Amino acid sequence: MADSGGGDPHRPIAVIGGAGFIGSHLVDALLAEGRSVDVLDTLETGSIANLAAARRSGGSLKFHHVDAASADGVAVLALRRPRVVFHLALLVPGEDDAAAASDSFASIVAVCSAARHAGVDKVVVAVPATDIYGRPSARELPVKEAPLAANGLRGAAAKAIVDVVTYHREADGLEFTVLALATVYGPRQRPSGGVVAAFVAAALDGEPATLHGEGRQTRDLLYVEDAVDALVKSADRGGGLVVNVGTGTQTSIRDLHKLVTPDGPAAEPGPGRWGEPGRFAVSPVRARIHLAWSPWTSLVDGIGDTVDAARAARASSAEHNGGEAG
Repeated sequence: MADSGGGDPHRPIAVIGGAGFIGSHLVDALLAEGRSVDVLDTLETGSIANLAAARRSGGSLKFHHVDAASADGVAVLALRRPRVVFHLALLVPGEDDAAAASDSFASIVAVCSAARHAGVDKVVVAVPATDIYGRPSARELPVKEAPLAANGLRGAAAKAIVDVVTYHREADGLEFTVLALATVYGPRQRPSGGVVAAFVAAALDGEPATLHGEGRQTRDLLYVEDAVDALVKSADRGGGLVVNVGTGTQTSIRDLHKLVTPDGPAAEPGPGRWGEPGRFAVSPVRARIHLAWSPWTSLVDGIGDTVDAARAARASSAEHNGGEAG
């Protein structure tokens, strides 16, 4: 990863939400490049277990059990003076919409202010693309970066996040990139955090999964390692831009279930979810141009790796619990 904005490459990188699903994979990637990493996480949805590989790697890793938007979190940023701040704890899936919107807005305001005072070169923000683009029509797919189309509280918060980082760039010279992430899946994701993880958990339990709606809705499914590669590249590319990170390909939820559970129990129908788009995918063209990024993991390979990792994690947990019982 090249230096961002001409700053000192030896300064640490801060990852807010670094003990979470995507954040922990980003921490692994940064440490593998020899970076010093500070993780700020409340552990409300993340887990120290997600950082096990990072802690074993012998790299320069510091963990701070704080809310980045709190006085303690602001103090950490002031003390550590990171070169780049990755904020991956905004609009967390599964959280109540009102809480997610209010918490995320307050967090980005506090973090940008703290980053400015700490001399941070750049803030990289990740938000769900489905929040930032609402419910695009079929003719708009795969959706491009403009215009933003707020839909509900999460959409309003996503647009406000973009407005806040844009303001700080214009007023204070604090660089930013906002990554609008497709539906990211992979190892370490909680079943409540995404449809792939929910289907994998149901398959390993031998239980029927729930298809909300009729399962005809589509999503742009992106493997976590591909998403992390875009995050790493965005540290010194894509300044001042909202950039889509996805494959541009739609996969129906019904077809996804068949791929995850080819021989398992049939899915059970469930109620549709208000405000969710029926069909969705994002165009990766801007990412290819401005981040020099393209996805490479096929859905079949990504699902296979995710299932294998979930099965291995269960076996390890069972062995650990069995050892304690003995």
